[in-house]
Amino acid sequence: MTDNIPLQPVRQKKRMDSRPRAGCCEWVRCCGGGEPRPRTVWLGHPEKRDQRYPRNVINNQKYNFFTFLPGVLFNQFKYFFNLYFLLLACSQFVPEMRLGALYTYWVPLGFVLAVTVIREAVEEIRCYVRDREVNCQVYSRLTARGTVKVKSSNIQVGDLIIVEKNQRVPADMIFLRTSEKNGSCFLRTDQLDGETDWKLRLPVACTQRLPTAADLLQIRSYIYAEEPNIDIHNFVGTFTREDSDPPISESLSIENTLWAGTVIASGTVVGVVLYTGRELRSVMNTSNPRSKIGLFDLEVNCLTKILFGALVVVSLVMVALQHFAGRWYLQIIRFLLLFSNIIPISLRVNLDMGKIVYSWVIRRDSKIPGTVVRSSTIPEQLGRISYLLTDKTGTLTQNEMVFKRLHLGTVAYGLDSMDEVQSHIFSIYTQQSQDPPAQKGPTLTTKVRRTMSSRVHEAVKAIALCHNVTPVYESNGVTDQAEAEKQYEDSCRVYQASSPDEVALVQWTESVGLTLVGRDQSSMQLRTPGDQILNFTILQIFPFTYESKRMGIIVRDESTGEITFYMKGADVVMAGIVQYNDWLEEECGNMAREGLRVLVVAKKSLAEEQYQDFEVWMLTGDKLETATCTAKNAHLVTRNQDIHVFRLVTNRSEAHLELNAFRRKHDCALVISGDSLEVCLKYYEYEFMELACQCPAVVCCRCTPTQKAQIVRLLQERTGKLTCAVGDGGNDVSMIQESDCGVGVEGKEGKQASLAADFSITQFKHLGRLLMVHGRNSYKRSAALSQFVIHRSLCISTMQAVFSSVFYFASVPLYQGFLIIGYSTIYTMFPVFSLVLDKDVKSEVAMLYPELYKDLLKGRPLSYKTFLIWVLISIYQGSTIMYGALLLFESEFVHIVAISFTSLILTELLMVALTIQTWHWLMTVAELLSLACYIASLVFLHEFIDVYFIATLSFLWKVSVITLVSCLPLYVLKYLRRRFSPPSYSKLTS
Repeated sequence: MTDNIPLQPVRQKKRMDSRPRAGCCEWVRCCGGGEPRPRTVWLGHPEKRDQRYPRNVINNQKYNFFTFLPGVLFNQFKYFFNLYFLLLACSQFVPEMRLGALYTYWVPLGFVLAVTVIREAVEEIRCYVRDREVNCQVYSRLTARGTVKVKSSNIQVGDLIIVEKNQRVPADMIFLRTSEKNGSCFLRTDQLDGETDWKLRLPVACTQRLPTAADLLQIRSYIYAEEPNIDIHNFVGTFTREDSDPPISESLSIENTLWAGTVIASGTVVGVVLYTGRELRSVMNTSNPRSKIGLFDLEVNCLTKILFGALVVVSLVMVALQHFAGRWYLQIIRFLLLFSNIIPISLRVNLDMGKIVYSWVIRRDSKIPGTVVRSSTIPEQLGRISYLLTDKTGTLTQNEMVFKRLHLGTVAYGLDSMDEVQSHIFSIYTQQSQDPPAQKGPTLTTKVRRTMSSRVHEAVKAIALCHNVTPVYESNGVTDQAEAEKQYEDSCRVYQASSPDEVALVQWTESVGLTLVGRDQSSMQLRTPGDQILNFTILQIFPFTYESKRMGIIVRDESTGEITFYMKGADVVMAGIVQYNDWLEEECGNMAREGLRVLVVAKKSLAEEQYQDFEVWMLTGDKLETATCTAKNAHLVTRNQDIHVFRLVTNRSEAHLELNAFRRKHDCALVISGDSLEVCLKYYEYEFMELACQCPAVVCCRCTPTQKAQIVRLLQERTGKLTCAVGDGGNDVSMIQESDCGVGVEGKEGKQASLAADFSITQFKHLGRLLMVHGRNSYKRSAALSQFVIHRSLCISTMQAVFSSVFYFASVPLYQGFLIIGYSTIYTMFPVFSLVLDKDVKSEVAMLYPELYKDLLKGRPLSYKTFLIWVLISIYQGSTIMYGALLLFESEFVHIVAISFTSLILTELLMVALTIQTWHWLMTVAELLSLACYIASLVFLHEFIDVYFIATLSFLWKVSVITLVSCLPLYVLKYLRRRFSPPSYSKLTS
């Protein structure tokens, strides 16, 4: 009975998110477009429209000219930290509240805002330039007056647009005509769906038969198309020509479409525009860019609120001890301003400068060359990633496949013995082209040689014929198929197929002597080592499917009339189809354990009668198989771990049963298709996410861009953990922008993902160092830096509180003028900021032990516990310094200032030394430079400090004693802690 576990249908929750989403109906309605609905588009007549359509403008900016400054300032002041300092600086315009010079408040705030505004302005300008480049691309438009030039932004629904080879399609269009003689064209869709293979597109048959492109304007025809939607893999519409007798009507599908963002790979095409602007498929699949705020910054903002609460409490206590005498409300405000150092504005300055340093270090890392930091506000995020989501196929494999081994049962050929395969192929075709000399009979050695050569030849020929690869020829930048059929020039040939695996196979057969030189829908041509052309007629093709996990092709050799059925597929499927042998299963297992992708190829000769009686078998493809192999080869799954392949489900009951079956498995990786994922999230979102989060790894195949972003969003909502999304194609942009930290890989699928990401890397393997080393260091350094800056401010605030308490709760500042400014700048800034160079372990150790990264996920470097410890340290040291100075000073007030301030500076320098874990030479320079600056400045500080007093022995021993009492206990505690309770990393560095 335990098998039937009840699952509750998910209750759809309204997403509480202020970010608008491109492509949603609400977004379209609020922009004046109305409810999306089907449309009728007349060819070449944009004025005949039944509704308003958006302009064909691409806009990826977050602001415009008028909203930039208000938007940036709002995003800054909506956080308590910055708002507090704005109010603090504004209060200094009121004479009764002024405690010092205006520049002491406005200069730091202005610096922070200037850095933010400049950074945002640079990003917006870069985005504007990229958008303008796309919007200003010029195309040719067919009109009654002939061909005219038009900018991409001025293209309208109904326009007839000519797109040349290697030109980007400017809008979603229906394919009407092509210059290619075979009546089709290839598209590069890498920026749309992330796939590097070229897609075959077919024009509308009626318009392709017209004599010239100008005749498109002479016929009366229209297209009825479905409403705009996000589905890039499907389309429903009809083409109708009214002026023919009878009227012609053709159904339209995805094969007749040219989506915006794709690139024409062959020939010149003419299309009619269906969708523009925000209704483009590519735009509707991309979420609007947003400003990302790091979790670390939110935690600091939270600590700031706690410090503000402490500030208010201290101010109220001070006024209460005065029994609320006189104008007590003004006293409260003065105390709030007097103790405002409790919340240090230098914290924001130091953290922002730290982020700049982290970004610079990442860019300068020679072990991850080419890495670009596009968002310098969230480097700490890299050190706290709980869920890593990556585009599977191209990102991990770089879309590069290499043929490494050919196994024929009794013999195997590796990369180092491919020349033997080549010699066998040469010998076969050399013998065929020459008449053998007369002899009594072949020797045994000759027989063996011929038998092996024949086997190798048949295997190579099977691989050269069983595929969906098409050779495309380019000459002087223009595809010339007719000339290619005559010459088959190797230098002009490019292979295109549905996957890089297929191309790798054909490239290998070419390297050993059997070259695919031509193919159309009904024939195929191979070239032998002797330049002989072998012609084959394609009788049947059986494409890949999820269920069969294999593919097949039936061809007729034109020279002999032989009909052969070739089949290839996954070893688990082919083992039960091919003739039994005792080596297939074992050898396939051996190669799989080496991390090789195994493909079994077989052939069967058919008689003419057999072929005539042949039924359509559905033969192979393995997208789910690819996902499983990827999970194993990327070591997401251990050898002993089970992989559950979620079967295809189409409705609620099927999803219920499959989820129940998956729930019974433990410590099992999950592989699921996008279609099944959509059904599960529709009916059982909570249950599916709960099960998925418990898996060691989850692989989703054939996901749409929207699904990828949805997975990221659900992980964030369900777990509250940080997510990192990695991708290399245009279809990964939504996922990258939705994640807390987006990483783009500059791969073969273009730079769209790289440009949209927070961080850009050139190889997927660089991700490990980016997270384990730079992410970890950035987070730990910022945590130490922020807590030390808070400690520095709390120390002086504690001293101010003690001073005010002793002197009858007067709201008089202890340090004035340059002393208070110099304390947080030239006297302590360099040593404190040098913490951004600190590290607890070497980068090699951090890469070798991922457990060190896992420790950061608990948030211990910056937590309420560590914050409280630093608060207690600050209170202890501030009290010790101030009470020590009050006890040891001699008669004059300036002696209190001299003793306490000097002790404070020395204490801060010693505390930096105590905090540092790995010394850098710049840290030593910073310590010595700061101390030298303070000693040198004493000559100019006679207004605040008695210069003659500081030269006495009495001053020196008093300062030494106070500093020793404030710091020595902490050094002892640090030693004891490392002795009896060492941190995890200390074991690795010893």
